[in-house]
Amino acid sequence: MLRDLSQADWPRRAGLAALTTALGAENIRWVGGAVRDGLLGVAVHDVDCATILMPAEVIASCGKASIRTVPTGIEHGTVTAILKDGPVEITTLRRDVATDGRRATIAFAKDWPEDAARRDFTINAMALELTTDNPELVDPFGGAVDLISRVLRTP
Repeated sequence: MLRDLSQADWPRRAGLAALTTALGAENIRWVGGAVRDGLLGVAVHDVDCATILMPAEVIASCGKASIRTVPTGIEHGTVTAILKDGPVEITTLRRDVATDGRRATIAFAKDWPEDAARRDFTINAMALELTTDNPELVDPFGGAVDLISRVLRTP
């Protein structure tokens, strides 16, 4: 059985709330290990988010909110926000332009499903949307069922 993420503590961290306000809840989704671990009821330490904002917009919006950023992987769309309760990697949505099966040439995108489809496993394609008081799990490829079943599948 998976844990109800509306009861999870990690999305309510002060730093994450400030980051959500700075970037706009409608512009981000929490992704990766935090979602997976949260569903499993495991302590969440590493928090990442995906965004429709371009890296320069992320840096500018964080700057206006006095959140320090580091361009950790700017060519891939990743900026790290330095928060009191831990760093958060913020990555602009991407789509594959070309791939050799291992590495991809990417372009920035605005399409959530397209970005989720390029993730390695269905359990990593899940996201948590916080645009309402009740966090909503976005699970386009059945990652939650795979997590319960302990199955690894590609999207």
